Amino acid sequence: MIQFLKNWTLPIAMLVGTVAYLLFARVEMLAPAKPFIHALVSFITPWLIFIQLLLTFCKVELQELKPKAWHGWLLGIQAATCLLTAAVLLFIHTNERYVGLWEGMMVCFICPTATAAAVITGKLGGNAATLITYTLLSNLLGAVMVPLLFPLVEPHEGLSFWNAFLKILSKVFPLLLAPFFLAQLLRYGAKGIHQWLMEHSGLAFYIWAVALALVMGQTARSLFHSDATVWLVAGGGLATCLIQFGLGKTIGSIYHDRISAGQALGQKNTVLAIWMAATYLHPFATIAPGSYVLWQNIINSYQLWKKRKH
Repeated sequence: MIQFLKNWTLPIAMLVGTVAYLLFARVEMLAPAKPFIHALVSFITPWLIFIQLLLTFCKVELQELKPKAWHGWLLGIQAATCLLTAAVLLFIHTNERYVGLWEGMMVCFICPTATAAAVITGKLGGNAATLITYTLLSNLLGAVMVPLLFPLVEPHEGLSFWNAFLKILSKVFPLLLAPFFLAQLLRYGAKGIHQWLMEHSGLAFYIWAVALALVMGQTARSLFHSDATVWLVAGGGLATCLIQFGLGKTIGSIYHDRISAGQALGQKNTVLAIWMAATYLHPFATIAPGSYVLWQNIINSYQLWKKRKH
């Protein structure tokens, strides 16, 4: 039964999140209930992401973190693609039809690498250690760029740029980087707790599933309140997925680390991406990272099938 749940976690979590939204859709219409449900999900999701990252980073040793040349190239691509989409948004900010599309693409580009990418990389025969290093670096880049760009492309009335910057920074920066520093602090200062977390690191998988169900509920809400634009934004998610896997593998081939680089740039922490989009951007922006869940898992499934076949 456990193996069945592991094999089908993605569709089960997506289904549970969608069904949960449908069940609570009527409750959401009630004025007293709507803020409560939204606030509950908004409060729980960051903590689930934090715990998942902490469990993952507890397995990381500092001596294993060795930057490679391709890390710099991929970080440059991650930053450049995000800046490009942000620049487009500054020109089309009055066109509601395309704001959700480009904001969704931007969050797909800037979103850090998924913690599960190391597992897939190992199964494909890549170097998991170099990918873990990039995962940390991409979290650092995201922690800096998200607070800088989000207030520019989605300004909030009555809130200045710097106030919005500090508000997002205070939430995103600790969420992405504090788990790593806490993990290293526990490693050397509280070895008993660190050992317990290491032994229960498998819980990260189930925490990810719960977080995925919650954010899929938010995505479902955007889908049911959208029009034909949904297919356009989902197509943007597909485009960003193909671009990043393609560029990652191309750069990786040059440095003889094709698998690791491809997964590093292409496999995203979509739970984090959906949460960021739902919290700070246009409601339709969640559709792109929501569809990215499907696109990247189709690519991963194909790669694993091809690996088994050969």
